[in-house]
Amino acid sequence: MRFLYEDESFSFETLRAAGFANYGGADLGEVVATVRNIGEGDEEAWLREWKATAERVHGIGSRALAAGHRVSAREALLRASNYYRTAEFYRRDDPADDPEVKLLSTLSRETFATAAALMDTPVEAVRIPYEDTSLPGYLFLVDDSGAPRPTVIFTSGFDSTLEEAYFAVAAAALRRGYNVLAYDGPGQGAALREQALVFRPDWEAVVTPVVDYALTSAEIDPDRLVLLGYSLGGYLTARAAAHEHRLAALILDDGLYNYYDAHTQAMPPFLREWVETGQDDLANPVASLLMKGSTQLRWALRNGVWAFGATSVADYIRRTADYTLDGVAQLIDCPTLILDAENDQFFHGQPQRVQAALTCPHTLITLPETEGAGEHCHMGAMSRFHQITFDWLDTTLTPATQPTS
Repeated sequence: MRFLYEDESFSFETLRAAGFANYGGADLGEVVATVRNIGEGDEEAWLREWKATAERVHGIGSRALAAGHRVSAREALLRASNYYRTAEFYRRDDPADDPEVKLLSTLSRETFATAAALMDTPVEAVRIPYEDTSLPGYLFLVDDSGAPRPTVIFTSGFDSTLEEAYFAVAAAALRRGYNVLAYDGPGQGAALREQALVFRPDWEAVVTPVVDYALTSAEIDPDRLVLLGYSLGGYLTARAAAHEHRLAALILDDGLYNYYDAHTQAMPPFLREWVETGQDDLANPVASLLMKGSTQLRWALRNGVWAFGATSVADYIRRTADYTLDGVAQLIDCPTLILDAENDQFFHGQPQRVQAALTCPHTLITLPETEGAGEHCHMGAMSRFHQITFDWLDTTLTPATQPTS
C-alpha cells in the first residue's frame, strides 16, 4: 500500500501517524496539509513540517486549556504529542547527543502528560522498579471504582514510545473494559533517550519486574494478566512469556521468530559473510552505500545502532542474532494470538515460524491488504486490529472471566 508517498518508509510513517486518528492522535486534514510540503525522502523537510504542525496544534491546546476548554485542550494535545514523535523519527545522525531529538521527544511526552490529566478515565503516571533504576509507565484504568479488571501489559517495539501506547492499544482496551499498563523498556522512548538504556534480548528480565509491579495494584486482576507485544515487541514478549508464567494470554502483533534473519534475508551473501566474520572494514562501507539509496534502510540501521548500543552497523546486525525464539518458544504455556500482516515489509514470514514452534494453544490470524490491514502492525487499520485482538481475548478469557464495562 502506498499512502501519499512512493517512498516506502515515508508512506508507512505517514500512514502510522494518520492511523492514530481513530483515537484522537491525528486529524486527517492536518496530516495531508503537512506532508504536501515534504518531498519524497526529504528528511529535513519531514522534521521541519511535522514540527511546525506539532507546534501549531500544541498552541491550540495550550490556549484551549488556559481558557478552560478541557476537551478541546485534550484533543489538540494528543495530536501534538503524536506529531512531535513523528517529527523526530528520521533524526538519527547522532540521536544520543542531538538537542533537537531531546527537544521533540520531551515535547511529545509533555503534551501527552498534560492531555492524560484531562482524560475522562483515570491515568496514572508510574515508575516501575527495574534493576538499579526504574522504567517510566502509564496505568490506564477503566474507571475509579477500584474493581479488579483484566489488564493488558503493553510492550512496544523498535522505535515506539510510551505515549504511542495510548493510540496503539490503550484507548481501544478501555472501551472494552480492560486496563492497560504500558511502559518504556530498555531501548525504547524515554528509557533510551533519558536513561541511555539499550535493548536486551532476555526480555523476561524486563517483563517480570513489570508483572511484579502490576500485581501491587488492586485494580489489576492477577488471574487476567495479558501480555501484548507490538512490532519488535512481538519477539520481546514471546521471549518473556517463555519464562514468565503468570500470564493468562499472550498477543504478538506481529509474530517475530528471529530478528537477525529479518535483517539478513535481503542482504547480498557476501555482505552477510563479512558481518558474521567480523570484517567490519569491508561490511560497514558497503552498508553505507546501500543506506544512501534507501530511506527505510538508512533509518532502520541508524536507529538500531543507537537503540542497541552498537558501535557500527555491522556490530548492530550481529547483536540482533541473540533475538531468537530458538529453544524457548516451546516454553510458552499460555494461549497465544499470533498476528500476521499480509504485506509486512519488515517481518514477512516470521509469524508462521512462531506458529510452527509453539506447543501452547495458539491462533494465527493474517490480516489482508484487501481490508487495508496488510501493513506492518496493521497500520491504517487500527479498528480492525483491535476488533480481532479483543474479540479473541474476550473469548479466551471467557466464560469465568468475562470483562465488564
